[in-house]
Amino acid sequence: MFARLALILHIASRHLLVRQRQTLVATSGVAVGVGFFLAVSALMVGSQNDFVRQLIDVAPHIIISDELRSPLPQPGARVWPEGAVELHGYKVRNEVRGLKDWQRILASANATPGGIGSPSLTGAVTLRLGGRDEPLGIIGIEPGVEAKVSNIADKLRVGELDNLEKVQGGVIIGEDMARRLGRTMGDIVPATSANGTTKSLRIVGLVKKGNSQLGGSNGYMLLREAQSLLGRPFIINRIGVKLADPYAAEIVAARLEAQYGYKAESWQERSADFLALLLTRNVIMYTVVSAILLVASFGIYTAVSNSVADKRRDIAILRSMGFSQGDLQLVFVFEGMALAVIGILLGWALGWVLMNVLGGLNFRVGGDNQHIPLDRSPRQYLIAAGASLAAGVFAAWLPARKASRVDPVDILRGAV
Repeated sequence: MFARLALILHIASRHLLVRQRQTLVATSGVAVGVGFFLAVSALMVGSQNDFVRQLIDVAPHIIISDELRSPLPQPGARVWPEGAVELHGYKVRNEVRGLKDWQRILASANATPGGIGSPSLTGAVTLRLGGRDEPLGIIGIEPGVEAKVSNIADKLRVGELDNLEKVQGGVIIGEDMARRLGRTMGDIVPATSANGTTKSLRIVGLVKKGNSQLGGSNGYMLLREAQSLLGRPFIINRIGVKLADPYAAEIVAARLEAQYGYKAESWQERSADFLALLLTRNVIMYTVVSAILLVASFGIYTAVSNSVADKRRDIAILRSMGFSQGDLQLVFVFEGMALAVIGILLGWALGWVLMNVLGGLNFRVGGDNQHIPLDRSPRQYLIAAGASLAAGVFAAWLPARKASRVDPVDILRGAV
């Protein structure tokens, strides 16, 4: 068995060595296809992973707010749940917004394996300066805890998150807003809340441009000072939760919402539209790069087809010597596999070079130098190799199948 297989491999290698030009062309086609597959997929998957990582890190994995997805049942409906009761025209009682028993909710979030909860209070104030009003969304936080839940500390152009505790009335705003106000670090801006409370705030940090979810029209204050300014002492209306496994956010959010009734929104739910676009983008990307590999496999098909055409007499002789149809198919399939493997190895080298070129490109975004995010994981190499090998084997099998069915008598008679 092994001797027969060794003979088949020897015959296949001789065919490839005799037709060196076609062998070179076929392997070059596969190499180019694999190389560009790696470059394109590394670019697309790398940018996607970077985007998803920003979605995950820019804000807490779960945000529990003082909203209810469904209104509470009316007392009459609770007393007679099965009764023929119809309620209409009633006036809903407006309750004070805020998370009730938020300490217990926070304790549950912290009890989740790898979970960290950060309480906060959000509200709106108006900055009045030089006859100009500028709305600002206030987020009251505990800096030490918030730094473990979100990456706002990493997005500061100047200042530190701890400055909120060191400076009374400290506020962190975005660079764009500071420019519109004509203010910078250390300057004072007056703020007025909806209840008429006025307070002088000192700028102790600036968020980099381009971080709309962190900066933009939002400002960060110490939690107790935000509660005082907004006239809501001891009130919390949001809890951000960070998990050790961000992809478990949907499950944990559903559990917390079912337990306490308040809306618990995972990062997947907040970014559902973006994730749907990424799925469509992936389908398009893999369709395009698969077409590249498919086109490259035509080189293997051409090389094996020409080999079959040139070796018709050899095929007849081998059949006369006792080689079966399966043996002949293996000869030409091994040729295709050899062309594919050599092309894959060369393509890996080409892809590595292209990825290094792309990774060396530098772009200036928002005043910072940034590199193109690339996915250099072995997964991309394995996908390219597997797809190319499968396409190469199939491209070689088509002419091999045809060659094995030829009657050797007809070939020898035609050659006489």
